[in-house]
Amino acid sequence: MEKKKYSIGIDFGTESARALLVDVENGEEVATEIYNYKDGVIDEVLPDGKTTLEPLWALQNPEDYLEALKFTVPATLKKARVKPEDVIGIGIDFTACTIMPVDKNGTPLCMLDEFKSIPHAYVKLWKHHAAQPEADALNEIAWKRGESFLLRYGGKISSEWFFPKVWQILNEAPEVYEKTHKFIEGADWIVLQMTGVEKRNSCTAGYKAIWEKETGYPSKDFFKALDTRLENVVDEKMSRNIYPVGEKAGELTEKMAKSMGLLPGTPVAVGNVDAHVSVPAATVTEPGKMVMIMGTSICHMILEKEKKIVEGMCGVVEDGILPGYFGYEAGQSAVGDIFAWFIENGIPPEYHDEAKKSKINLYTLLENKARNLKPGESGLLALDWWNGNRSILVDHDLTGLLIGYTLNTRPEEIYRCLIEATAFGTKIIINAFENSDVKVNELYACGGLPEKNKLLMQIFSDVTGREIKIAASKQAGALGSAMFGAVAAGKKAGGYDSIFDAAKKMAHLKKKIYKPITENQKIYLQLFKEYEKLYNYFGKGANNVMKILKDIKLKNMGK
Repeated sequence: MEKKKYSIGIDFGTESARALLVDVENGEEVATEIYNYKDGVIDEVLPDGKTTLEPLWALQNPEDYLEALKFTVPATLKKARVKPEDVIGIGIDFTACTIMPVDKNGTPLCMLDEFKSIPHAYVKLWKHHAAQPEADALNEIAWKRGESFLLRYGGKISSEWFFPKVWQILNEAPEVYEKTHKFIEGADWIVLQMTGVEKRNSCTAGYKAIWEKETGYPSKDFFKALDTRLENVVDEKMSRNIYPVGEKAGELTEKMAKSMGLLPGTPVAVGNVDAHVSVPAATVTEPGKMVMIMGTSICHMILEKEKKIVEGMCGVVEDGILPGYFGYEAGQSAVGDIFAWFIENGIPPEYHDEAKKSKINLYTLLENKARNLKPGESGLLALDWWNGNRSILVDHDLTGLLIGYTLNTRPEEIYRCLIEATAFGTKIIINAFENSDVKVNELYACGGLPEKNKLLMQIFSDVTGREIKIAASKQAGALGSAMFGAVAAGKKAGGYDSIFDAAKKMAHLKKKIYKPITENQKIYLQLFKEYEKLYNYFGKGANNVMKILKDIKLKNMGK
């Protein structure tokens, strides 16, 4: 009997990291283990306990990433009773854009004593939005210069991305910029730690750092136009060597192998982004099928044979998701985060008591109550901009809106309204793609929300008017990484020679399919028209009250 072979996928998320051990032959998920980051999202005070952060900051401590490797992988092997020699490959994915400054040894500056109390020395998490002024200036200069790369990103570069964050460091902490040997994505840094080799992946470079397979990075003249100190930022602080996803980055070093409980020489795949790596894990390997990675936020991913310009997309990158295709990305900055905000701040004591008495959590209680409401019954409508707008407006200075309150409004009505708002946001994105002749025939979903909230999935189906298929895996990111790990190992070692071959065997869907309910669709079409009016009115400059209020707030906070 042939011995089973396994691959490991490690998914570095916003609050935790997960290792998943997968049977390479059939995609069976044998064991998993989670490590909750000790410092989590650092958005108020640094780990030193005394250095406070300004609004819109979101940092992390890279020591958490290393601890995650040391804990999750050995624990997973132990749980599954699998021997290290039976693991043929490793793949990792990461939130993005999540960058850090490192010294010549690859050590993050925040891990050096002299920088422990300097915020800019830490990892800037994907949802760090404090570089919005730099993003605004970058976009203005790029438009004036007629930089063609803007069209690949829907007309705007986000404050979440690589260069606005680097420019913010240069502006506010030049000593950190000067000390930095390289700025590097979290995904590439983890691969560097595991293999001793720096191999920057094409996914983060393409979607988050304005790199293109055909033309590379923007010109030195462009960076000089931003700031003379940035003229040589790519050559001095980055690298022009970019490697395609699915390729083998290197092999596990003896030091890391010992730390992770694996064998030295185990193949490690080039790093990837959590959303993008989930596409093949949801069985999608061809155009016309949009994958929604649904959690604290939503990423919308779709494949196409040609490069087309889509309003407000986050990016289109050749081979960015799968080889041979242009991969398109769009997204919503907050979805699950909005629901969590409401649960934490908007629920009266009697609902807490009812949930406790029924032995269910508040999410389940609200879902049960909201399910009994008909579309439009609440009289409420919301704009889902609690964390700004990623697509299609690309404006993180926008804020949330809820309209239609009365003295009779109940929590479950607000909860349902917030779900509907996020679905409307997705419909806006789908319409933008289809208006640019990028067809969205089917929807596929993965991530935490499809597992937890059936009402949400039905509302998304009703609002978009499309069937939604659900990935069988509860951890599509980790599974996708494990699939790429099997590809890094190759067929001769028991893996696969392409991600397409791996997807045929290792990726699966659930039997449950969400289908639109005709009666609900009709009402949601009415509500969506009103949502669009609010969307355009507050989002496209007719009324800048959201930005004015934010400016007044910051001034009164002394910022």
